[in-house]
Amino acid sequence: MGLKDYYQLLEIARDAPAEDVKRSFRAQIARYHPDKVQHLGREFQSMAADRAAELTEAYRILSDAGRRAEYDGALAESGGATPSPGAAEAATAQHQSAGETRTASAPPPPAVDILPRSAQFKEERATRDEYVRRAMLGRLRQALAAVGGYDESQLRGFDLALVPKKPLFGKSKNPKLLGRFVSELNREAVADAWLQALKWGDTKTDEVCVFLMGTVLASAGELAGEIADQRRKSRAAKVTLIPVDASIWQAHMPLDAPAIAKTLLARLKSGT
Repeated sequence: MGLKDYYQLLEIARDAPAEDVKRSFRAQIARYHPDKVQHLGREFQSMAADRAAELTEAYRILSDAGRRAEYDGALAESGGATPSPGAAEAATAQHQSAGETRTASAPPPPAVDILPRSAQFKEERATRDEYVRRAMLGRLRQALAAVGGYDESQLRGFDLALVPKKPLFGKSKNPKLLGRFVSELNREAVADAWLQALKWGDTKTDEVCVFLMGTVLASAGELAGEIADQRRKSRAAKVTLIPVDASIWQAHMPLDAPAIAKTLLARLKSGT
């Protein structure tokens, strides 16, 4: 069985101090709390439980100086990351000061075969993201089906594209809807989603509402700043972009968001 890189799992440097280990663990484990995934379906709940178990094990190893020193040695021997001298020396000193110096007769760390560190991390991240993406879109489709009034379409670059059904008389007041899941919801993701949304028909006459969903979000200020920049660049376009923390269905909802967007988010949050 491959040796997991707990530093990449917790997204910390190999010489990160104990406080950084604790801070990162608390931030990441909160994303997979049962209360935050109970409405996402069994498939995602199972994945979240597995990820929480991995994070807990990573914290158990890296928060203890002795275990961390042994783990660093095993990781280096397996062909993974080479522990930084500062981290190894600090861990060993703390380990020895506690009177827990490892004896010469203790067995060496087992030799293991692992994927290259970066390849293993990317593979695990891609698998996790695909599970999350399916769960997010499934939940959004359920909410849309309950609301009604839309037909599914396609637009390159988006996971979901819907157009309002044409009424017998007049024109629908609802906007076109786009949905996209991203691994990291940051300024770059906002800019790209906005640019792609502008390519859908005539955004000067047809309103388009984009649900940009993710479980790793930049700060509200950073996202709001990028959305404001995009609005200034495309003043004539009728585009509304809503960043959504899909782990809890909490949205940065603009004041001028269309009513249908508010209705959908309310359903997503309540699970109805």
